[in-house]
Amino acid sequence: MDDKLTFRRYQDGDDKHSRWVEDIFNEDTSYKCPTYVHRTPPCQGSCPSGEDIRGWLQIVRGIEKPPAGTSWQEYAFQRSTDANPFPSMMGRVCPAPCQEGCNRNEVEDFVGINSVEQFIGDHALHEGLSFARPEQETGKKVAIIGGGVAGLAAAYQLRRLGHGATIFDERAKLGGMSRYGIPGYRMPRDVMDGEIQRIISMGVKVHNNTRVGRDISFEQLEKDYDAILMALGAQQGRTLSIPGGNASNCVSGVAFLAAFNEGRMHYTADKVVVIGGGDTAMDVISVARRLGHICTTNENDRPEAVIRNLTAHDVAATASREGSEVLLIYRRPIENMPAAQHEVETAEKEGVKIRGSLAPVELVLGKDGRATALRVVEVDWSSGKMETIEGSEFDIECDLVVPAVGQSGDLTGLEEFDNGRGLIDADMFYQIPDKPSYFACGDIVRPHLLTTAIGQASIAADSIDRYLRREEIERRPKVDVHHFDLLDKLSETSIEPDDYDHRQDWSTDTSDFAVHNYEDRSQQEIISHEMLYLGHFPFTPRNKREETGVGADEVLGHFEERFRGLQEQETQAEAERCMSCGMCFECDNCVIYCPQDAVKRTPKDEATMGRYVYTDYDRCIGCHICAEVCPTGYINMGLGAA
Repeated sequence: MDDKLTFRRYQDGDDKHSRWVEDIFNEDTSYKCPTYVHRTPPCQGSCPSGEDIRGWLQIVRGIEKPPAGTSWQEYAFQRSTDANPFPSMMGRVCPAPCQEGCNRNEVEDFVGINSVEQFIGDHALHEGLSFARPEQETGKKVAIIGGGVAGLAAAYQLRRLGHGATIFDERAKLGGMSRYGIPGYRMPRDVMDGEIQRIISMGVKVHNNTRVGRDISFEQLEKDYDAILMALGAQQGRTLSIPGGNASNCVSGVAFLAAFNEGRMHYTADKVVVIGGGDTAMDVISVARRLGHICTTNENDRPEAVIRNLTAHDVAATASREGSEVLLIYRRPIENMPAAQHEVETAEKEGVKIRGSLAPVELVLGKDGRATALRVVEVDWSSGKMETIEGSEFDIECDLVVPAVGQSGDLTGLEEFDNGRGLIDADMFYQIPDKPSYFACGDIVRPHLLTTAIGQASIAADSIDRYLRREEIERRPKVDVHHFDLLDKLSETSIEPDDYDHRQDWSTDTSDFAVHNYEDRSQQEIISHEMLYLGHFPFTPRNKREETGVGADEVLGHFEERFRGLQEQETQAEAERCMSCGMCFECDNCVIYCPQDAVKRTPKDEATMGRYVYTDYDRCIGCHICAEVCPTGYINMGLGAA
């Protein structure tokens, strides 16, 4: 047994009494009694969109009950989409930083949060669940520039608040980088279309094929709308800043993926070298292996001509395609790549060669100006910084070079907003400085994850709402996520406290206007595994989604979705593995182990999530046993009655 799964009041070497003011025990009693403290779990604190992950896992596993007439699947969908309106999409493609922070990692393996989220989203699409339109309209209108996940998520949150939302997008279809940057075998288009349409059906207006600054002016937007949100994304890849970096067959990863996802590119080059270590780079190498190449001497059929939108491939030519040699290089060690580990492992399984600690030096050009090789140098990071190894340069043959080394926005016609890096500056409330009524969120502020853009959109929508209501924008919480609210839960179950007349009172433990014995620290604290009783949790293997991945010999032309979702029983079993960090999950340990029968179950007609037990302080002697056996860290010992 791992010693971190056991609890010991005294450790080896504890042979001295603590200071008398800290020595609270007198035989088996103390002056401290149990209090119930709600904290944020690390999964939620690690989620860039701030989902109440623990909340919807509790619903899936059957602990938190839905209101009458609502299925648990629909209730979990409602809780999940409070923060993120794309559960089916994010359950598939989010790299899940929530899972990295999961306290279950201290037992055996993280909870498969994204697989449960995918089930919730897929069920909602299958059942045709929708978002309600607002009950009241404010009459205010917001123009949203960009129809990617940031713009769509902002439109969703604004409509929930009753504001009008109109999206302007220069492409023919909404989705932004999720549509034009992520391949369909990772993000099925019917799933994407379904989740986008659900938002549009809330009354969001859309103008496709419309570029602000060209087809409509900012002056017109300022006249027609009360606020403007810049959510145009970062759909322009950065160039390779080395000699020869402007070669015609050196194209950005963003442009490569757009050509594939728009259906223009059906095959690529024989020898493809990709530079980078993030999600875009991983998608490029995966697509390149699936596309393969054909032998051609026609310049118009070369992939770079298609990627630069000069021509398009004939799909019939794919009948004669062969596999491509694909190499990924990254300047840092492979283990330091920002891409998810399973993406790296999958790519290697599919036949991609990956080399770390290589830095590009120069593109070697042929007589026609096209790159024939990428010159690289080996680098060493042992000192903490990159140092080139003298005499280690060598050339890598290539027919196509794809740098995926960063992105920026296309601010043509919007130069007044450019911060000099092809991005737009915004403050912590996502307001654009010195531009009243202007806001920005998503990749155009800071290129990152899709879920990051969704989280920024939620905060931006709140800031816009306060601006439209002429309210001062307040300081954000330290833990800025969507929290479980006990008062909301009490109201939902019709057991909310009575109205308080705001007069001073004593001995409120028998008063109906107070919520007793409960402290909400969720906006200030994230609970760590050290506060849990890990020994309570048995070793339980993760319920994994079935992977449809293939080996190097079968990858050519393989575009089947990479994972098959969990079934209902598997989903509930996986949710059961959640340790409910920082919130009671009704295990009864405190009730069973209390030697004084002081901890009791709350009567059923008064109980709900977060109100499962209470303490009879007339019987409590402060022995601390309930706190020590509480698996979730929900019970804390606080000052009690003498």
